[in-house]
Amino acid sequence: MTIPVSIEWKNNRLIILDQQKLPHEIDYLTLDTIESVYDAIVTLKVRGAPAIGITAAYGIALAAMNHHTENMLDFREYVQKDVEYLAESRPTAVNLFWALERTLLSIKVAQTVHEAQELLLKEARQIHIEDEESCRTIGEYALTLLEGQSTVMTICNAGSIATAKYGTALAPFHLGRERGKDFSVYACETRPVFQGARLTVWELQQSGVDVTLITDSMAAHTIQTKKIEAIIVGADRIAANGDTANKIGTLNLAILANAFNIPFYVAAPSSTFDLSISDGSAIPIEERQSREVTHIGNLPIAPPNTKVYNPAFDVTPAKYISAIISEKGIIYPEFKENILAVLGKTASN
Repeated sequence: MTIPVSIEWKNNRLIILDQQKLPHEIDYLTLDTIESVYDAIVTLKVRGAPAIGITAAYGIALAAMNHHTENMLDFREYVQKDVEYLAESRPTAVNLFWALERTLLSIKVAQTVHEAQELLLKEARQIHIEDEESCRTIGEYALTLLEGQSTVMTICNAGSIATAKYGTALAPFHLGRERGKDFSVYACETRPVFQGARLTVWELQQSGVDVTLITDSMAAHTIQTKKIEAIIVGADRIAANGDTANKIGTLNLAILANAFNIPFYVAAPSSTFDLSISDGSAIPIEERQSREVTHIGNLPIAPPNTKVYNPAFDVTPAKYISAIISEKGIIYPEFKENILAVLGKTASN
């Protein structure tokens, strides 16, 4: 059993696992233009906030290799336009904007175009390396919180294929498997595009973790009858007060955890915190095409011309969160003070 990896840089090309095709086909795509990177992010070939950030950073490095100029002013202008282009791909995951900002900052000291190109690639690789180590550390902290608890619920896919490796919410399950600690994971299917069913179940099976699939509407009954001991989820953006945006359906689970008096944990790296916004009301919520709701694959399941509301994320108020697990440490309420105390200035702002 092995932990899947979804991003690789090889021979000046970005190779990603096409998550649209999972679990039926394991296909790796080679991306060699910024346009192909943009498409991969928008169409969810690559997804998960940390993985989107890593991919975007490599996308800027790829684009830089194709800018044939020796004039640094022109080159910086090209890079700025590339950053603005990729920033339009998805609005909610703050890791995207954090990574793009890091690429811009990395070339401030560059004197030549060649040096700037090398620095952009170096920064992308560093973001990639840092994320893997960050996820491992998050997993270590999560294992301490889940000590004595083995039956856990999750939603969406905050796993190895959504990050550099290990994942955030799924990291303790991968690490636990490596160390002989057995978890029984209940994965919500995550409508409308089934990231839980297609991705989390597949990923945990690859790692040898015991996983059971449920529909989103089965969560309350499952918590009650299967004695779920904790819920752990990832995040796409966390406000300064701890309000957390994550895949649609997460708020439902947080409210259920509160009703059943079980802990509700959020696992995310410091790059997912956005201290520039005071609370979750300022988090932009992406709305996606209606076809994701009216169809399963190419099969229509609703009448033609059905009106659809399709928000990709919801925001869980901090009051429902038992703890936020970052690579810097475990953050407990009161979040407004403790996020700053644990993260300092390392979060996005």
